[in-house]
Amino acid sequence: MTIKRGRAKLSVVIGAVCATMLTLSGPAAHARTAGEVHPATLAALKAFQAEAGPGAAVHAGDADGTWTLSAGTGTINTDRPIQPDEHLRIGSQTKTFTAAVVLQLVDEGKVSLDAPIADYLPGVVTGNGYDGTHITVRHLLQHTSGFAAYNPYPITETPKPNPDGTYDLAESVRKGLSRAPVSAPGAGVTYSNTNYLVLGLLIEKVTQKPVHEAITDRVIEPLGLNRTVFPAPGDRSLPAPAVNGYHGVRVGGFYFWTPALSYDPSLYSSAGAIISTLADLTAFYQALIAGKVVSAASLAEMQKVWEAAPGTGGDSGLGLGLGKYKLSCDTVAWGHSGGVPGYMSQTLVTEDGRHASVVTNVLFQFNRPDSRFLELLDTALCEDAPEHP
Repeated sequence: MTIKRGRAKLSVVIGAVCATMLTLSGPAAHARTAGEVHPATLAALKAFQAEAGPGAAVHAGDADGTWTLSAGTGTINTDRPIQPDEHLRIGSQTKTFTAAVVLQLVDEGKVSLDAPIADYLPGVVTGNGYDGTHITVRHLLQHTSGFAAYNPYPITETPKPNPDGTYDLAESVRKGLSRAPVSAPGAGVTYSNTNYLVLGLLIEKVTQKPVHEAITDRVIEPLGLNRTVFPAPGDRSLPAPAVNGYHGVRVGGFYFWTPALSYDPSLYSSAGAIISTLADLTAFYQALIAGKVVSAASLAEMQKVWEAAPGTGGDSGLGLGLGKYKLSCDTVAWGHSGGVPGYMSQTLVTEDGRHASVVTNVLFQFNRPDSRFLELLDTALCEDAPEHP
């Protein structure tokens, strides 16, 4: 996604706006806050939060250290800036974890990227115009299967629940496939959660474990992501400390927030159920890009992008569970965004160690401040970037 930076006029924020008072590493920074050292990022954060949720935060840095800035609050009617160790629901950033496990199975010779999904899940992707003998694992990972867009949402758009309120992956897949194909396999990109719900079934079939256990055993625990949880079906809890998620609207200088709808995490499963923190997300994506999660060959496959995928731009594209983003400082960053009721987040990392993870505690269905969101990420990654000759 090509991100253009410019001087944006800051909106007025009603309520508390504050930068976290973090001491930066190095002898010259002991008396300075992160906001003083990174003024452009602080300005971009304030501009984003003025159009986003009750609170917003960016956790960023480079190979030498990290810093965090917060604006607004993680809990309404309080002055409690969001911190990098607070839990949040990461939504579709889960897809990168799911993709990583699929690529691990490729490394182990248990799955082939270009094999039809019907080879592993016969009879699952069939009917209503779908033919799993022509849809490959790669198609699913890159959203080029032809599946129609499907975004489950509490109350309004869900598969049939179990009596205990949980959702079966197979039933979620059937719900997604009830929408007719939008293209032939491999003909174009259509972002659909159904792709990653099917991949969840694939992981379960090959590993013989529930997908939440497989991803925990293969990625979360080996990387020591102690504040990252893939909750089991039925576990609706959000570990403490937590960023509280909200629904809401902004009209001019007025806004109204209400707690986000409660839902069972199995509604999103392998497409969006994971809980993590800004700090843990940074550690995960850095480990992935450093070749510590999948083989070099598999990482190269993940980074083969479909150029100019919807929502990216001419200089960037969509890989296998990873997005490629062309920054204003002539650098490529890799990562993924996520959105579920109460949260909107994204993490980007570069191969030279720069990183930025952003969250706001509301998910907008309309008029999302995407341009402010991307400007904030770009500024955090590029404000202190080395000058190119």
